Amino acid sequence: MITIYTDGAAKGNPGPGGYGAVLKFGKHRKELSEGFRRTTNNRMELLAVIRALQAINTTEFPVQIYSDSKYVVDAVEKGWIWGWQKKGFKDKKNPDLWLRYIPLHLKYKPKFIWVKGHAGNIENERCDQLAVQAAEGFDLKPDEGYEASL
Repeated sequence: MITIYTDGAAKGNPGPGGYGAVLKFGKHRKELSEGFRRTTNNRMELLAVIRALQAINTTEFPVQIYSDSKYVVDAVEKGWIWGWQKKGFKDKKNPDLWLRYIPLHLKYKPKFIWVKGHAGNIENERCDQLAVQAAEGFDLKPDEGYEASL
């Protein structure tokens, strides 16, 4: 089993933002984070999942993703993204990221588990720290998908 924990953060929403992810497989552990100059919390929550899945090199093992984002967890687990996709994401936010997520979903078929944020889950708290640190960093990159939609 590959276990992934993710979190996103944005100050001001929109504002500077970042994501954090922790990937665990057996004794192996990998942390990911990245910051952007202007974005939203939901974009960072979804981008954390995308980047974590992109970091996996095998389809041999099941993937579980723990996230405190109802937006991401419910969209996938309740199947909303498939209806959004059929309608071309009309009137939906973040279509650029959902279009990046869908092929990863089809490849890895992750199971999402919602966890309450800021409730003592050690790995979720670590992801939050990574996301906040990334959002507070210097030389923040543009979130091109967000900035193009303005």
